Amino acid sequence: QVQLVESEGGLVQAGGSLRLSCAASGRTFSSLSIGWFRQAPGKEREFVATISASGRTSNYADSVSGRFTISRDNAKNTVYLQMDSLKPEDTAVYYCAGRSSVIAFRNVNEYHYWGQGTQVTVSS
Repeated sequence: QVQLVESEGGLVQAGGSLRLSCAASGRTFSSLSIGWFRQAPGKEREFVATISASGRTSNYADSVSGRFTISRDNAKNTVYLQMDSLKPEDTAVYYCAGRSSVIAFRNVNEYHYWGQGTQVTVSS
């Protein structure tokens, strides 16, 4: 079993930055691909970014490409999501998700383990 815990989100002004982290326990972290997803009120959960187990491959949604950066530190069992140039439309609950695979997936249905989510609010 895998436990994923996101760091606390927060309130930030448009144009600002925020870094989320996702700490994992319960299974060899380096065997997990990790994804970040988000869900705004009244909307479906959507893909944000993903990183392969080795960290060599990452993938981003078009809406965040060039503004968000996903990275991982396997020695610390942690994945990070650096969010820069934030926009009000980035406001959502952010979730990290994991799957035992070397491949990074964009599809929400590919992930087996989920964190509890953390609220990110971007004010205009």
